[in-house]
Amino acid sequence: MRVAHVITRMIVGGAQENTLFNCLDLQRIYGDDVILITGPSLGPEGDLLQQGRAEGLKVIVLPDLVRAIDPVRDWKALRAIRQTLRDFQPDVVHTHSAKGGILGRQAAHDLGVPAILHTVHGAPFHPYQSPPVRWFYKACEKRAAGQCHRLISVADAMTRLLTDAGVVAAPKCTTVYSGMNVDPFLWADTHRLAVRQRLGIGDDEVVVGKIARLFHLKGHADLIQAATTVVKAHANVKFLLIGDGILRDELTDQIRQAGLEDRFCFTGLVPPEDIPEYLGAMDLLVHTSYREGLARALPQALIAGKPVISYAIDGAPEVVIDGETGFLVSAGDIDRLADRIVELVGDKKMRADLGGQGRARFTDAFRHETMTSRLREIYQQILADSAGGDR
Repeated sequence: MRVAHVITRMIVGGAQENTLFNCLDLQRIYGDDVILITGPSLGPEGDLLQQGRAEGLKVIVLPDLVRAIDPVRDWKALRAIRQTLRDFQPDVVHTHSAKGGILGRQAAHDLGVPAILHTVHGAPFHPYQSPPVRWFYKACEKRAAGQCHRLISVADAMTRLLTDAGVVAAPKCTTVYSGMNVDPFLWADTHRLAVRQRLGIGDDEVVVGKIARLFHLKGHADLIQAATTVVKAHANVKFLLIGDGILRDELTDQIRQAGLEDRFCFTGLVPPEDIPEYLGAMDLLVHTSYREGLARALPQALIAGKPVISYAIDGAPEVVIDGETGFLVSAGDIDRLADRIVELVGDKKMRADLGGQGRARFTDAFRHETMTSRLREIYQQILADSAGGDR
């Protein structure tokens, strides 16, 4: 089988890791011929492909495939994707991210590729946009949905979002959880003491972690505000922020103004392979993003045996089972967020019970091999339908 993946950029992020695992599994496990078409990996998040993880995967970087809307460059990128696909002659084109998904599906549709799929890692439209912008993205997604055979949702919530917006009918969507290498997370606690010593965190301190880019709508400011309440209840709490981004200085100022400099630790940009050891240093994870398909940090923490407190948005409730694997909080409810953190920081047994249930529930479900096996079955099904004239 010849498979082409198209994604806007291969920065360090969940959608990119998902895509890379899928590409490598198809080559390694099934012997498929795979190419990855992407644009320049620009941004403070870092370049995933420069970390030596491509392992012989053929990667084609198109300079005009960029995240921002640019009619001239977008037209050039469409032509380049189309030519690359024409040369490769794929059986399957699988697209990711907003720009890569729009242009990749258009190019594949133009060429009559037998199987065209798009993974919805997170919808490009959301309530925090202006109405005209939201309408534009919905219109683009609806048009592109008509140019592919199947939409892959990383959570059932993504399917509901798309169907409620009138983008696509539910039968065209299939949920496949975003896969990862789960084994390092199962051994996360073996790094606990070493990482804590490196970060200057004491053995008796309870660490509340957050893994996310320091970016808009990720909710770091909410966590900092909640922390002012938490530290009054627990003198032994520390907050560990994993990631980097454009809001670093702004968040540092907020922490300083709140007098919490000694309670927060920034790690900066962390390679994906180092995430398990930082999770091992944590006692619980907090996820305060306002929009996200299904953040990989949630199952990663649970597989590592750490309970999660998350805003109840998008796919989070599918893994953060309230009262069983963690707690859900309405987005923006900072008082409730603080109360739940206070509760978990103060109850070691509850942390162990919730984290243990999360590990038992989700370890096998999020193995990347499980994801790739399911996706390849879908590829084969679409190809069989196409060969039989079922379009």
